[in-house]
Amino acid sequence: MWRVGIVIALRDETATARTIALEVPDWPGHAAGQHVDVRLTAPDGYSAVRSYSIASASNSEKRIELSVERLPDGEVSPYLTQEVAVGDHLDLRGPIGGWFVWRAQQTEPIQLIAGGSGIVPLMAMLRSRASSGSNAPFRLLYSVREPEAVYYRDELEVLASRNGSVSIDYAYTRAAPKNWPRRLGRIDGPLIANTTWSSALAPTCYVCGPTAFVESVAGLLTDLGNSPERIKTERFGPTGDRK
Repeated sequence: MWRVGIVIALRDETATARTIALEVPDWPGHAAGQHVDVRLTAPDGYSAVRSYSIASASNSEKRIELSVERLPDGEVSPYLTQEVAVGDHLDLRGPIGGWFVWRAQQTEPIQLIAGGSGIVPLMAMLRSRASSGSNAPFRLLYSVREPEAVYYRDELEVLASRNGSVSIDYAYTRAAPKNWPRRLGRIDGPLIANTTWSSALAPTCYVCGPTAFVESVAGLLTDLGNSPERIKTERFGPTGDRK
């Protein structure tokens, strides 16, 4: 069913990404990792629907957040990142998805690996862990083009500074901070081996990003002995659509 979300706040994450906070009066609650369909309808009746991951922690409140990256050829993202205003109404369908989710009852080590805007559903998991009081150990490996492209930078730093139970590593592919100790480049076998949980601990791994990124990372995790059944993936196509 379609629901109406009212825009109540806007926040820029990067130069091309914006977080939209929505109040949804009949929201049923969601699990970390789920997504929604967003429908926009033009005055002439033409409509476009795109899927976006929910960035906010799982809860029963009537409020969710979506973080949207602006794509040059997108039909929906330019409006959501440049034109939408507080008070506007958006049509939403969801929450959707039951495989790529984290729940507070899980106590095993959790490995999160994000490529670019693939951080969004993984951030919902990190936030849900914090809000639920879970003690499950988390690690995040975040691949991003450059420091300016990091979503949720300040919040990630706070999470990483708390009692050592959340570890965060970055892989920069084009530009890195001054004196960055690692070489630029995509995630490879040695980096995975040095920054992720040992397969002997049987972690659950969540990988989200562009299709090629997800397939490569999932293969590297399997090569290190992780069971394919414990590697959960979420893919985005070249236009940003979820697949």
